[in-house]
Amino acid sequence: MTFATVQEARDFLERNPDIDAIELFILDANGVPRGKLLHRDELLAVYESGRPLPSTILGLTLHGEDVENSGLVWDVGDIDCRAYPLPGSLVRLPWRRMPTAAVQVSMHPEAGMPAAIADPRHVLVEVIERLKADGYHPVMACELEFYLLDQKRDASGRPQPALDADGQRPRSTQVYGLRELEQIEPFLADLYAACKAQGIPARTAISEYAPGQVEITLEHGDALEAMDQAVRYKRLVKGVAHAHGMQACFMAKPFSEIAGTGMHMHVSLADAEGRNLYASEDPAGTPLLRQSVGGMLESLLDSLLMFCPNANSYRRFQANSYAPLAPTWGVDNRTVSLRVPGGPAASRHIEHRICGADANPYLAAAAILAGIHRGIRENLDPGEPVEGNGYAQATELLPTDWLTSLRALERSSWARDAFGTAFLGVYLAVKRAEYRQFMAEVGEQDWRWYLNQA
Repeated sequence: MTFATVQEARDFLERNPDIDAIELFILDANGVPRGKLLHRDELLAVYESGRPLPSTILGLTLHGEDVENSGLVWDVGDIDCRAYPLPGSLVRLPWRRMPTAAVQVSMHPEAGMPAAIADPRHVLVEVIERLKADGYHPVMACELEFYLLDQKRDASGRPQPALDADGQRPRSTQVYGLRELEQIEPFLADLYAACKAQGIPARTAISEYAPGQVEITLEHGDALEAMDQAVRYKRLVKGVAHAHGMQACFMAKPFSEIAGTGMHMHVSLADAEGRNLYASEDPAGTPLLRQSVGGMLESLLDSLLMFCPNANSYRRFQANSYAPLAPTWGVDNRTVSLRVPGGPAASRHIEHRICGADANPYLAAAAILAGIHRGIRENLDPGEPVEGNGYAQATELLPTDWLTSLRALERSSWARDAFGTAFLGVYLAVKRAEYRQFMAEVGEQDWRWYLNQA
């Protein structure tokens, strides 16, 4: 685990004499940033000796409640665990009214115990290190869809798309519409400026498959760095939207009647010199790519909870929606779960289309890469790629309920090897607590109705 040097903080403070507040955050298993707002004078000490954070900070439910059987609460007296800053994560938050910066921290492997076992970034680091030990260097990129919503609800109390610049509310889908992007130009201008200020490589923006839905792609690169960028980008989008009087929503299925919101993960493997090991004139890629697909399909059910972590996540799975429906793969085919896009041989890679936008990027990437590693080690064959309408040809469907994926992860010996028994113990305790709370609130009958609202 590599942490930032104190010189990085000194240089930042010298370049930014107006900064008085620093938002220190760590990402929990649900992908929620949690932390503290520090005064400028406290920053150097964080870099020199870390910052103590309570062990419970990495064992909370989505609602921010302690999970008593996580092993991070009463058993350890909610002990302080030291977290240290990540390199390059100290950046300005341009949308904040008060001059404010942010720094991302991660638990120290020793001084951060016992919370360190529950740090999702550690899980990804360990999966990447195992791949690199076998000569594979993962390259990834993230595409995150989101809705821009009004901060006020409609007359029925339901969320609604934010007003466009012309004062009208978007009502039609208009996928790839250029006018739709023009109407949110003030937001996009500030978003791209903030990404540039934070070193986040934001690229193409498109109007997605629903009113008020947007997607912006991030440039590919080293897998860990790419997921760090995805985490900070998501926080940035929410902050810029709030400054514009809007709410950025990354819920997997916020509306029952229109498209869900995904997080497409692009992945390839390179050698030590950076050459793409999937590169091939064959559109289906190299044998290594096929093994990688085979491994992801074989481990899909066992890792589905990390791709679709909440009750709402499963409403996204439906036919003819550009969301996945079955454990399938194909070449340049958007009706399958794992797509090999077209393009030049050197760009050959896999697009993983299963994750909802509510997934934790670190855990989703860890599950994808662990599945790839499994496929390579076991020489798994994914079968023939699907051609044509993958929805119509699906013979085996992905689970459409939370409990099935929760039980699959609980029973998976592969997952215990891939992610560690200690981490899974905490993660499953959190997800079980959330499941019980959800069921207590909605009841079995309403839960079935809820699923059918997809």
